[in-house]
Amino acid sequence: MVILREAAAHFAGRKVLRVSGNSTQDIGRLAGRTLLGVRSWGKHFLLEFDGFSVRIHFLLFGSYRIDEAKDAPPRLGLDFGKGRALNFYACSVRFIEGDLDDAYDWSADVMNDAWDAAAARRKLRAQPQALAADALLDQDVFAGVGNIIKNEVLHRIRVHPESRVGALPPRKLAELVKQAREYSFDFYRWKKAFVLRQHYQVHTRTLCPRDGTRLSYRKHLGRAKRRAFWCGACQRLYVQPPDA
Repeated sequence: MVILREAAAHFAGRKVLRVSGNSTQDIGRLAGRTLLGVRSWGKHFLLEFDGFSVRIHFLLFGSYRIDEAKDAPPRLGLDFGKGRALNFYACSVRFIEGDLDDAYDWSADVMNDAWDAAAARRKLRAQPQALAADALLDQDVFAGVGNIIKNEVLHRIRVHPESRVGALPPRKLAELVKQAREYSFDFYRWKKAFVLRQHYQVHTRTLCPRDGTRLSYRKHLGRAKRRAFWCGACQRLYVQPPDA
């Protein structure tokens, strides 16, 4: 969402002249409104207006176009005139009434300047039975972390995805929190440079780049039921508390 937020920043201050789309929300209320700003929280793209905002979530297959359109009808299309437009497809559109600062905890967004690592560690310690894989996908703890980042972070810190959060030594827990943020910025840089896939270590890969071991794969792992790739040789499974 940071890439989209940056690309759409210049729409702030412009008036919406026409609205289109097949959203079931009352999108007509946007016509004639001035877009005050664009923000993001995790995987939420936020269009801020006076008194309310629009939340766009791209789910698994959503997409967007800036100053152009696809053949398919948009879920939400905003025409600002003079060829300037924002079009969103196959996504969720929701209105948020009131101030965004009242609706979002910016300290949970791994790429926000307000990110609070200590708060993330406290939230993790409060769910000791959670799998490490599920914890990384918990948007209340790591807003913005997705499945690719989950797989790569766990490989980077040598932790098996089915490790219990409460069994991780304090040092490993701190590494998990730190790398969730650091890898997210790596992901952002690589994606902007169109080289993201070149940097995958385990996601969709076959062999571990560290030791050459054939990677393990499960299509539906944990509560989140997301794809997992890991190395059984170098990623340790933590199941007992550190002092057990």
